Amino acid sequence: MDNIKDRIIQLTKEINRHSYNYYVLNKSEISDFEFDKLLAELNELEIKYPQYKQPDSPTQRVGSDISNVFTSVEHDYQMLSLGNTYSESDLTDFHLRIVKELKTEPEYVCELKFDGASISVKYENGIFTKAITRGDGTRGDDVTENIKTIRSIPLSVSGNNLPDKFEIRGEIIMPHDIFDKLNAIRIENEDSPFANPRNATSGSIKMIDSREVAKRNLDCYFYYMMGKTIPAATHFESLRILKEWGFKTSEHSKICKNIDEVMDYIHYWDIERRNLPYDIDGIVIKVNSFAQQNMLGFTAKNPRWAISYKFKAEQVSTKLISIDYQVGRTGAVTPVANLEPVQLAGTVVKRATLHNADQIALLDLRIGDIVYVEKGGEIIPKIVGVETHELHSSPTKFITHCPECGTKLIKPEGEARHFCPNSVNCPPQIKGKIEHFISRKAMNIDSLGEETVAQFHEAGLINNIADLYKLTKEQIIPLERIADKSAENIILSIENSKKVSFDRVLFALGIRYVGETVAKKLASEFKSIESLAAASKEELIAVDEIGDRIADSIIEYFSNSGNIKLVADLMNEGLQFELTKSEKLSDKLSGLSIIISGTFNKYSREEIKELIEKHGGKNVSSISKNTDFLLAGENIGPSKLEKIKKLNIKIISEEEFIKLIEN
Repeated sequence: MDNIKDRIIQLTKEINRHSYNYYVLNKSEISDFEFDKLLAELNELEIKYPQYKQPDSPTQRVGSDISNVFTSVEHDYQMLSLGNTYSESDLTDFHLRIVKELKTEPEYVCELKFDGASISVKYENGIFTKAITRGDGTRGDDVTENIKTIRSIPLSVSGNNLPDKFEIRGEIIMPHDIFDKLNAIRIENEDSPFANPRNATSGSIKMIDSREVAKRNLDCYFYYMMGKTIPAATHFESLRILKEWGFKTSEHSKICKNIDEVMDYIHYWDIERRNLPYDIDGIVIKVNSFAQQNMLGFTAKNPRWAISYKFKAEQVSTKLISIDYQVGRTGAVTPVANLEPVQLAGTVVKRATLHNADQIALLDLRIGDIVYVEKGGEIIPKIVGVETHELHSSPTKFITHCPECGTKLIKPEGEARHFCPNSVNCPPQIKGKIEHFISRKAMNIDSLGEETVAQFHEAGLINNIADLYKLTKEQIIPLERIADKSAENIILSIENSKKVSFDRVLFALGIRYVGETVAKKLASEFKSIESLAAASKEELIAVDEIGDRIADSIIEYFSNSGNIKLVADLMNEGLQFELTKSEKLSDKLSGLSIIISGTFNKYSREEIKELIEKHGGKNVSSISKNTDFLLAGENIGPSKLEKIKKLNIKIISEEEFIKLIEN
């Protein structure tokens, strides 16, 4: 047993070292594949020998399905905010006040002011113990499990003069590339995109499921340390020590000998910030000497030795010419402002998304108004206010009927947006569904594009996705810009799409909230479209990562007779609506919902799950009255066992399971 414990300790240290190299130092000694192999080995050992799991185990990075009920925790050291200014003259006044009180010119440290979410992390004996949000400065929310998923935050640290206990402040951020990918997924699912990375970050760290937080790939920079024994005389020295201990600090922090150097730093980053891979909204200026900080002290709200200079958001005023209403493939109606063209952050802005009726009402927008426009997170143009209303103008009334088909709009309870319910005959919905269906991640019919889809629809050749499979070469050759070879390629590409796997076909159907990942999960769990269509809400939400919203959407889709006919037509055309037989070994577990718990001797947990699926069974992650049996290994959790017995669910051993599938 000692050699297993030693191996777990060795793997923990090695993986944490590789994580630090990759996520903090931006260098790597091993490939992703080799890293994943080490992590998989550690995870398997920890499952079999949980008593040896280390407190700084990197397996905590993936999150847990245990719900975080955020509790309010008091800060050991108040998390004060900084005084803000947008004025260089205010900054000069701040400097003169410091000089007057200290009777000497201080040395400053200038730092980037990251635009994210503040966090305070506690360490004891070098081990990460707790993470707390700013809250009201005195108390914040305990978000420890979520923050553990951020790979640039060390779960353990070591080094010279490490205090027994200390607290470190940092800013959690979402880099631009991660933010863009997240918004692309939300737009694809017709969810409202996040306005900026800061909002996305704040929402992410307060998510209930820490596994979902792990998927957001957040980052963190640390900038201040507190404790009874800090092994540094200056702030800049403390940043150097933090980096030596393994914390990620900004490489752009700088000592400035006087206020002129501070101004130079501000002027430089006011321009250069646009080249950073993340958002900053200003510069933080701190007196470097801790002794001088103590002399200056605090006000009730702010430290008197620090201030933040905020960059002005690039904002312009222009005229609101009109508002268009766009209809997406799910019928969601999005208002878009048409503006007199104006230069903003290096580009010409002509349009701005208004999101929904509530935003229009909140801003009291009226056609002809002079409005203020800025870029949210310097990415998405948005109207942030009204300078002057058009004389004698009336408040904008959100449309009541679809601008494309005239159908009366609906606004479902709990939804922010209006929808056109005419999914069968509304042109942009029809074309949008077909465009989604042929896209690369769905059916990948690469010979077709948006223009061709529109051309076929206007010619009356296609009114739904099933019509694609009825097209003939003779029908499309007479159309404009369709040559003989093009027609052949289109028909061949449509025919080849019949080989696309079930999960991608399911994604291609365009069921609301069923994105690429969810489609894979559903295909794996239910095996066929018939099983999915017949599933109850309780069965759907028992599937990992499927919540009420997705379950309700699936049930609504298969309650529609038009959708049932559409799926039947596609099945008749030969599309894949079940897992291929080659993936199955038998149907011996067909229709059975099985939950596994504990550790096993002959197979790993993943191998057990794979066997269940290959023999037609369904792995479930939560216990319900619809669970057929528990496959029990060693060391089952007592609460799970109690619930199983309470519901009178059958329990079988690993040996009984093997006999069941081999007989």
